[in-house]
Amino acid sequence: MNPTMSNSNWLHSLMKRKHDFRGQILPKDEFDGVPPPPLEILPLIVSGPSSNRVDLIFFADGYLQEERDKFFEDATRLADDISGNQTFNTVKPLLNFWAAFTPSKESGVGVGGKPKDTAFGLYRDGTELKRRVLRQTQSGWSSVFLPCPLMVLRGNDPLYGGLGGRFTVITPSIANVGEEYDGGYAYFGPNAHANLSEALPWAQWLTDPKNVRVERSVMPMQDYAWTLLNTSAPWSVTFVSSGTFCTPSRALLRIGGSPRRRICAWSSTGRDLEWAPRAGIGMDSFTLLNGEREPEAQMCNAEILEFGDESEFVSTPGHYSLYPTYSLKNQTTYRPTNEDCLMRQVTTPNFCKACIEGLWLALLRDVDLIDDIEASCLSSPPPSTTLALHLVPLAQFRAATVQSLEESYTITWTNLTDGQVLEELANKTEVQVGKGRYGIEVLYRTNEVRVDREGRLGGQEGGLVWVAVRRCSKTGEDVIELRPIYNGVQYTYSGAFQNV
Repeated sequence: MNPTMSNSNWLHSLMKRKHDFRGQILPKDEFDGVPPPPLEILPLIVSGPSSNRVDLIFFADGYLQEERDKFFEDATRLADDISGNQTFNTVKPLLNFWAAFTPSKESGVGVGGKPKDTAFGLYRDGTELKRRVLRQTQSGWSSVFLPCPLMVLRGNDPLYGGLGGRFTVITPSIANVGEEYDGGYAYFGPNAHANLSEALPWAQWLTDPKNVRVERSVMPMQDYAWTLLNTSAPWSVTFVSSGTFCTPSRALLRIGGSPRRRICAWSSTGRDLEWAPRAGIGMDSFTLLNGEREPEAQMCNAEILEFGDESEFVSTPGHYSLYPTYSLKNQTTYRPTNEDCLMRQVTTPNFCKACIEGLWLALLRDVDLIDDIEASCLSSPPPSTTLALHLVPLAQFRAATVQSLEESYTITWTNLTDGQVLEELANKTEVQVGKGRYGIEVLYRTNEVRVDREGRLGGQEGGLVWVAVRRCSKTGEDVIELRPIYNGVQYTYSGAFQNV
């Protein structure tokens, strides 16, 4: 693989992908026809052909030309972190990671609602954590983005910031999972449930499926203040507790703001509760104690949750039930676990089981288990053909085993002439066959997927059919033809081979 690709070659390569924009009408853009800006493309982690992988591309924003090497180092570190952590490690063979650099005129991202002169114009509403906002993209960028499956903007900034829409927050966009934190609005996917009279998406993961219940909690206060703190006028809020829980009830206060210990304090009775932030996650704050931080210390949001006791609300990690989540409008949906999921807590290193299952199914929508099929003629004994099956490197073909992951491929060859399963060829990826028609079924199984309603882990219900026509002559002249035929269902993996 070439270490670099020209912009035109990159676009051409991506546009050839068979799973781009399946069944979609490509959107129009006011900048159609405008040449894209120059891009330098480097592969970071490549597990297979882009024609049969989900590609993630990191785009640079706020990196000067002299910061080029820094961007590729940052992108490489991010790709390694994503593919090596608990969440994406098991699905790494389904992904490719790339980095695309174009220089900005200013370094960093904007703050206070003002973008800098950068490629994408990322900026923050305030000074601290939470979301980054994308300025209206400039002319020519749409021709770059259109063929890209998953685009990730890498802002030259040390603080966390989420961004949705056309440009992805990595985890929910890949897996099509929704939010689990309170105060949001995007509650959808395999980890969200709104109607208790309907089937539960994660019923297969419930800890106690015979006694399904809603864990008892309420949210008496939630405020997205987005306020700069100062020492003379501390931010405050008044709320009314529900008053329906046993005494003493359990309560949780969450805030978002400043990462330094003793920057701020919170008091309910005049006593400093000696709050300290969790290390490495960014900024949280209560009452500002350090006046030198007034121009930048920001409290993004605050909320208070009340819980029943352990008999009413199980807070034990690993417990799967129905946990209430409260939207920006205080509407209730439900999530699978208390605090076990990255979609609930950004400091959590992994998805819950429901989200991991959704991740597998989402990726396998666009990835066929069969990477390629090769056919070659044998001179002896004629006429015979060797069929070589190349699978996505999962299970026994994975480069390195993953602890606690149980997985397997099952490969079944069938003589379609008489319908007999060829037991002697079971689980073989290279076989020799004579004249006739042969079918193949590839099934993948993993303990991270318990329900696969659409057969994305393999089956025979239509789908992609490979026909290999081989003409092996005695003179050694071969006529080779391999052609894929789509029967309308793109997530089933089966094949038919004809040796003539």
